[in-house]
Amino acid sequence: MLRQTLLQLSKSTKVRSLVETAPVSRGVVRRFVPGAATPDAVRAAADLAGSHRYVTIDFLGEDTTDMAQARATRDAYLALLQQLRDAGLTEGGRSEVSVKLSAVGQSLGADGDKIALEHAWDICSAAHEAGTTVTLDMEDHTTTDATLATLRELRDDFPWVGAVLQAYLRRTEADCRDLATAGSRVRLCKGAYDEPASVAFTDRAEVDKSYVRCAKALMAGDGYPMLATHDPRLVDIGGALAVQHGRSQGSYEFQMLYGIRPDEQQRLADQGEKVRVYVPYGDEWYGYLVRRMAERPANTAFFLRALATRG
Repeated sequence: MLRQTLLQLSKSTKVRSLVETAPVSRGVVRRFVPGAATPDAVRAAADLAGSHRYVTIDFLGEDTTDMAQARATRDAYLALLQQLRDAGLTEGGRSEVSVKLSAVGQSLGADGDKIALEHAWDICSAAHEAGTTVTLDMEDHTTTDATLATLRELRDDFPWVGAVLQAYLRRTEADCRDLATAGSRVRLCKGAYDEPASVAFTDRAEVDKSYVRCAKALMAGDGYPMLATHDPRLVDIGGALAVQHGRSQGSYEFQMLYGIRPDEQQRLADQGEKVRVYVPYGDEWYGYLVRRMAERPANTAFFLRALATRG
């Protein structure tokens, strides 16, 4: 019930306005979104790199229906990659970017997929020049096939482009097996959109079981698994699966969100695990933050505690 309510609130312009204008909210949001401008994201990446953590950066925005905005989003990524390179943060993929195809044109009618591919290609080309990588974020289930098709096309030129798969979708275990090939980078997350039961598991325990099955498929394959979770049980299971399949540290990674369980991120990094932090930035933070709360009740409690403390 809480998840459904939060997902509905993520679409509410009235509630968004109330949250964005509340004086106390802005201070708390900075704990989870480091700022609106590119230098804010670069500073966050530098801070994380200083503590031996890796970074993937998302310029917030999605469902763009305006060509000018799609181009502006592409250009924001190009500027971000240049600034990361200038700051010495891209070598070896220490800082990379995550891109939602709907933010760069996928939703622009009949030509949307073509436009998104062209803009994503430009971003990948800039990442290549900067010495780093790109991961294509996954959105709701109606875009899964189109996103995977774009991934395949991009990998013709940039084989290192990462994919994201969502464990709550019933199809994902099979997708994991298909993508667990040599050189294939795959981020596995639980999923944060309001999906029908016909395509997605809706029970939390079933989602967790699916996550474990998917993680097994990725760890058993020849690709590079990226386990995105804050759940201590799933982190432990992921580590055990790595040992079971003879994987050394660095042949997989854990991913967590900026501002969520930073002590655990650091603990894993200090133990030699590769930990990548998902850093979002930009003005379009409201939908992102509410979906993160819907994704896991502990995130909601964490945000509310921070809000109460700040207040």
